[in-house]
Amino acid sequence: MNETDVLIVGAGLSGIGAAYRLQQERPRDRYAILEQREAMGGTWDLFRYPGVRSDSDMFTLSYPFRPWRGEKSMADGDSIRAYIRDTAREAGIDRHIHYGTTVQSASWSSDDARWTVTTSRGTWTCTFLYLCAGYYSYESGHQPDFPGLADYTGTFVHPQAWPEDLDHTGKRVVVIGSGATAVTLVPAMAEKAAHVTMLQRSPSYLTALPLEDKLADTLRRRLPAGLAHKLVRAKNIAVTQGFYQLARRRPEVVKKVLRRIALRFLDEQAVDEHFTPRYEPWDQRLCVVPGGDFYRSVRDGSASVVTDHLERFTEKGILLRSGQELEADVVVSATGLRMLPLGGLELGVDGEPVTLGDTFSYRGLMLSGVPNLAYCIGYTNASWTLRADLSSRYVCRLLNHMEKRGYAAAAPTAPASAERRPLLDLTSGYVQRSIDAFPSQGTTEPWRVQQNYVADALKMSRADLTRDMRFTPATARSLQEAS
Repeated sequence: MNETDVLIVGAGLSGIGAAYRLQQERPRDRYAILEQREAMGGTWDLFRYPGVRSDSDMFTLSYPFRPWRGEKSMADGDSIRAYIRDTAREAGIDRHIHYGTTVQSASWSSDDARWTVTTSRGTWTCTFLYLCAGYYSYESGHQPDFPGLADYTGTFVHPQAWPEDLDHTGKRVVVIGSGATAVTLVPAMAEKAAHVTMLQRSPSYLTALPLEDKLADTLRRRLPAGLAHKLVRAKNIAVTQGFYQLARRRPEVVKKVLRRIALRFLDEQAVDEHFTPRYEPWDQRLCVVPGGDFYRSVRDGSASVVTDHLERFTEKGILLRSGQELEADVVVSATGLRMLPLGGLELGVDGEPVTLGDTFSYRGLMLSGVPNLAYCIGYTNASWTLRADLSSRYVCRLLNHMEKRGYAAAAPTAPASAERRPLLDLTSGYVQRSIDAFPSQGTTEPWRVQQNYVADALKMSRADLTRDMRFTPATARSLQEAS
């Protein structure tokens, strides 16, 4: 039996950030990080497909406490993975990570005021459980049942399970999908392939952003690294949040802006046919094209876009509903993620199972009726780390409050009349397929989950820790154990 004060699940961007905040704000606490993979990095260690990169700028995706020093504002996966590893090593966090450990279930005991966590490598107990494993399955991505796939004689892959030995040099490639993964893969594979075709059922909104931030480069030459980082971070937050608010309030304006960007690279016919979505901007996550590389590959002819429906696979490729056949040596099924709440672990409180779909999300980081547990998810309209860091700092505030007042447990209590809304307000297929398995959000504070970093940053540091929260005083036994 392993014992600790705070148990963090996941050694990715969120988990390493959570550990750092815990070390700074709660240095007396013992903590451990459980990671199911054999390396840290989370998403950035898992995805190894060609061109994998962030679609958020690194000045907001990086930690506020460790400035990003890379040249590119939009960084590749290797650079992000190295940044996470370096942060963990410099802070001594890497010594607390237990690799190859899959969390299977967690059971809370009110009598003991502790969690018992069952893993693939033994049992842990802790007083607070912090889940930083994201919200999608690491085991496999979403894979539709394509008709005739067994007839196809070429190579078929999903980006989440990219073969290390796959060589697409000089080959005809078809990428199925139109999301962030697809628009990343197309220009990266087009550099070596004979030709790459992106097959989409319907268009997505894209925007081209510079690979480098000239203002950031200027400030970093003239100012201390920490100050330059804060200024660029503030600027990028203002721009991205302002653009999102404009998209939600004046969608026609944003449509025109995105269309003008596309027309810098492509003619009107191509934009009208392949890059004019039917939905409103930010109904689904906006895809970023660093340096316009996707548009450039289409313009120079190394890649193309086909908007049609897949009828079935054939021996040589894909037959479309229109009757056209796309011959392909390699088909990449960039068909999205498979969402998995809380890393897939089973939760129980005092012997009763917790059905996540029946719970409410409290301040976007705790669950109604579940004591001493927090989970970490990022924004859908901004860098993941912005929200993740706010959540970790809030957890530390709550732990300090509980220690100061002698509380053993804290559990949010949802109003009986609360109206339910989906936790993630996106129409994307990967969200809609699984959203019912996730906690709901409410319509009023503190049960409403805002996609607004500026508002959250102002509120979270001053939020009333006692609002809609039930605290349990520590018993004499638990106080003695804690000392």
